[in-house]
Amino acid sequence: RLKENGGGRPDQAVELTRFGGHYSVQDRRESIMGITRPPYPAEFKQQIIELYRSGRTPGQLAKEFEPTEVTIRHWISQADADEGHRPDVLTSTERDELRRLRRENKRLQTERDILAKATAWFARETDADAGRSSRS
Repeated sequence: RLKENGGGRPDQAVELTRFGGHYSVQDRRESIMGITRPPYPAEFKQQIIELYRSGRTPGQLAKEFEPTEVTIRHWISQADADEGHRPDVLTSTERDELRRLRRENKRLQTERDILAKATAWFARETDADAGRSSRS
């Protein structure tokens, strides 16, 4: 456990737990795009956000812990949106719903394309059958 002083005020100490697997390059996995890593636990993100709100900068936190400054800024922005302080950013709930709706939309488009191809195939078969029966 790491004890952090909240912005120089000893009465606002925030305790930050280092989570296993998040500080070792050996635990990273290779992907097509490069090195990936498992997502950070929600508790870890929340503790980083608390440190930021206690007076630390994203740059200081990035130097001390693994996430990049950009990642930490994203977490802060998302937390502000979820708490209603950033109307210009989608909340986590809205992001989840948007992701679900996009996935459903893609599935429905695929189903529509399959049905359109099946309809065209059956129309050709029906025309071919009608041509054969008229010759007899």
